[in-house]
Amino acid sequence: MQRRHFVIWPLLIAGLIAGLKYCSAEKITNPETGRTTRVGLSSEQEEQLGLQSYQEVLSQSDVVQSGPEREMVVRVAERLARATGNAARDFKWQVNLVRSTQANAFCLPGGKIVVYTGIFPMTRTEGALAAVMGHEMAHAVARHGSQRLLRTSLAQTLLVGANYSMGNMDPQQRMAIMAALGAGAQYGVILPFSREHETEADEMGLLYMARAGYDPHEAISFWKRMSSAGEAQAPEFASTHPSHTRRIEDLEAFMPKAMAEYQKAGGRQ
Repeated sequence: MQRRHFVIWPLLIAGLIAGLKYCSAEKITNPETGRTTRVGLSSEQEEQLGLQSYQEVLSQSDVVQSGPEREMVVRVAERLARATGNAARDFKWQVNLVRSTQANAFCLPGGKIVVYTGIFPMTRTEGALAAVMGHEMAHAVARHGSQRLLRTSLAQTLLVGANYSMGNMDPQQRMAIMAALGAGAQYGVILPFSREHETEADEMGLLYMARAGYDPHEAISFWKRMSSAGEAQAPEFASTHPSHTRRIEDLEAFMPKAMAEYQKAGGRQ
């Protein structure tokens, strides 16, 4: 009796498990964009993980305790935090400046912000710093990390099911198919999902900085400087982030809405 190379029931079970995971996950609506999605962790779990990661980063870093740069970072964080409104009313915002050559910043779940001094040569102005920090704070408010966790978990569940369904195949053939499926999940689902989050955070961050009284055009100036810096970017389809050019185009499209918020805030810097 010839063995079947593919058995459907493990994949069906995996699909059922993935469906149950998705349907039982918390459903949320982005307060700025109106996009509805689901997340893999509760707000409490996110906050706990965010605080733990934040403390670990600070314990291993050279934290700047005083000076004009730290004062500016704290000032920007306070103005932006007020601009997030009710969406982050339960956040316990904290911010620290870390001495490092990294041109980066991040905001962990629950509102724990780290800015690296290496970002200042690219930001140059307080408004551009607000663009960077607003973008990172938007990731936390939108709970993007928890969304990615759920999406990754669903993809892994289906891939495990597919692997078991091909258990009777020639090992090399199965490895080739699994590699193709893994690449398909990575480039067709996970990376586009991450780029979508980056674009959403750009839009939200633009609104935050506008409400905080920073000229939204500073965001475009910042990304033009990043584009001119000459750092090589991976092709967009293989990256977690949009290209600099795409990012600038999207920011320009979001600009009318952001400028309306800026005018409401009095158009102050």
